[in-house]
Formats: sequence, structure tokens, C-alpha cells
Amino acid sequence: MKKFFGVFLVAICCLAMATPAQAQLLKWGLKGGLSMSKLDFKNGPTSDNTTGFFIGPMAEFTVPVIGLGIDGALMYSQRGEDEWKQQGIEIPVNLKYTIGLGSMLGVYVAAGPDFFFNFKDTKWEGFDTKATQVGLNIGAGVKLIQHLQIGVNYQIPLGDSFSWKGVGEALGDEIGGNGKTKTWQISLAYLF
Repeated sequence: MKKFFGVFLVAICCLAMATPAQAQLLKWGLKGGLSMSKLDFKNGPTSDNTTGFFIGPMAEFTVPVIGLGIDGALMYSQRGEDEWKQQGIEIPVNLKYTIGLGSMLGVYVAAGPDFFFNFKDTKWEGFDTKATQVGLNIGAGVKLIQHLQIGVNYQIPLGDSFSWKGVGEALGDEIGGNGKTKTWQISLAYLF
């Protein structure tokens, strides 16, 4: 058992010495970008792709040598337009794996949950927006010059974003249902 701990301690020291002195485990930065959202109702209207934006602080924790890490952000986010517009706080938390292609370039893939808290209360007869939404992020991107990240992300909703009920009930129509906001995001992040 003592030999195991000795070998383990030597391996940890070797990894620590192999890591560059300037490498940081935790980095802070700013993230922003464009979002393209599409709203699909089960039995009702479908919106075209609408453009919104998001911006806010982010943090990234990465284990050197292995390339595995976690990133998270707290962003103001706007999705959709007109009566379909959603505005609120978005909190994505992703598990990220980075493959270094030299000291100045890396490629990453990321996945994790996304939490959205809607501020805009859109309620008119038969139409209701959900205050809290949960989704799944899947994304990829590149890291440049150890500070800049450019990425593409797709958010898969795990629940409904809207409900539209009762509009055609008086006529006996099957109009209405639940809707989901499916979103593509293009992001740019700068880490200090």
C-alpha cells in the first residue's frame, strides 16, 4: 500500500512539472453571441427562424494534460420575436473535452444541461409562456491563442416553452397545444 501511494505521489508530481507554469485551471471571461430560434407547436403555428442574442460572464475549469473540463455561464438571453419573444437568464453548464493542436489552437466538444428563466410574461387569452425551461446543449468549437473561443451550440428542449390552448375550442377545432423553442447559438468568448 505504501508503494502504491509513493508511485501515485511521484506520478502527480511528474504531471505537475509537465504542465506549463502559466497554465491556469480556472479562467474567467465574457461570452456572447447570436441565437436562432424556431418555435414548433404540435397543433398550431410554427414560427420561422428568429434571431436573438445572449451575453454574460462565464467561467471555465480545465484539467491540463487530460483536456477535460467544465464551463458555465450566467447570461442575459433573448429568443424569438414579437409575441413569441422570450427574455431571461440562461445558465448553461457543459462538460467540455479539448484536444490541443499546439499551444495556440485547440478543438473542443461540449454537452450539458441548460436552464432558462423567462422574465417576459406573455399571457393573452389561451397563450402562456413557461417561466422555467430546461434543455440539453450539444456543441463544438475552437480555442485560439489561449484566450478566444468560437463555438456553435444546439439546445434541445426537454420540456415545453409555450402552451396555446382554448383558441379554437368554441368552434370545435383542434387548434392549440404545447410548443418548444429549438435554438442554434453561435458564440464568441474571451477568457482572461
